[in-house]
Amino acid sequence: MSSITLSSADHKALLDRYRRSADPEVRLRAHILLLLDAGHPWATISAVLFCSVSTISRWKVRCEAEGVDAVFGHQRGRRPSTRFWAALVVQWVLTLSPVQFRFARSRWSCEAVAVVLREDFRVQVGRETVRLWLRNAGLVWRRPRPAIRPKDPDREAKLRALRALLHGLPADETAVFMDEVDVNLNPKVGCMWMRRGEQAVVETPGTNEKRYLAGSIHWRTGRVILTEGKPREGRGADLFLRHLDDLRRAFRH
Repeated sequence: MSSITLSSADHKALLDRYRRSADPEVRLRAHILLLLDAGHPWATISAVLFCSVSTISRWKVRCEAEGVDAVFGHQRGRRPSTRFWAALVVQWVLTLSPVQFRFARSRWSCEAVAVVLREDFRVQVGRETVRLWLRNAGLVWRRPRPAIRPKDPDREAKLRALRALLHGLPADETAVFMDEVDVNLNPKVGCMWMRRGEQAVVETPGTNEKRYLAGSIHWRTGRVILTEGKPREGRGADLFLRHLDDLRRAFRH
């Protein structure tokens, strides 16, 4: 895990905040950034400051993207209203992924939004308040609509390169196209927030029961050699080795 490099001015400003700020959260953030600048491992910082690795990552990213002042949320005049935060939350849920806030999840939950508001912006709201904001904005919690992934734009170029390679093979050599796959019908799609009357789209690789296959296609004849996985075997080394045995028997000559 990487560290950061602070300018002398930023280092001095952070050190001043760490020593003099009356806000304990500000002191913690300054301490994290100062230790990162000093090159200490994340595990050491987490153990010494009793904070999580995700907290370290969050403030490192904020510092690199927005600068020291933005990280600590310096604001002048009146604080943003509840309406401002509600509109910002709706924008996050509709346009951003939790991964961009260093969460290890793909869909927003009300609790995740509340954590970002609390830890990044010091806005103390609970998940039920977030839920109310989203519903008032016309969002509903429902399943997205699966959609087939778009075709590879480089498909034709890749096929031309493969054809050139295959047509240059000597007569006493051969080639097969081999792959392994697990076939799932009706993949599970979880609920997420979206606007009322609209249905979000989630790309899906195909359609579920559970089958594991290893297969090869002989490039000259189109002959297909299939090896079906045993129950609970998965796409592991055992399936691959049994498929090699099937290929050896099929092309013994």
